[in-house]
Amino acid sequence: MDNNQSDGRKRINIALGAEVEIVQKHHQRTGELTEGFVKRILTKSPNHPHGIKVQLDTGEVGRVKKVILENDEKY
Repeated sequence: MDNNQSDGRKRINIALGAEVEIVQKHHQRTGELTEGFVKRILTKSPNHPHGIKVQLDTGEVGRVKKVILENDEKY
């Protein structure tokens, strides 16, 4: 991953309001990503092999594939 993206499989990398790319359940086969901001974190465990499940501010639910970071932040 490049410097402005972080792993979506670890809950610690995801914060409310963070900009992320998710894959929704009905897009899992195609891998189509949806970009948005985290409204709720739905996965309780600290890690998930397919990505932490979140709800975006638009109401869409999916698993985080990428956490988009500002240029000065690094994980």
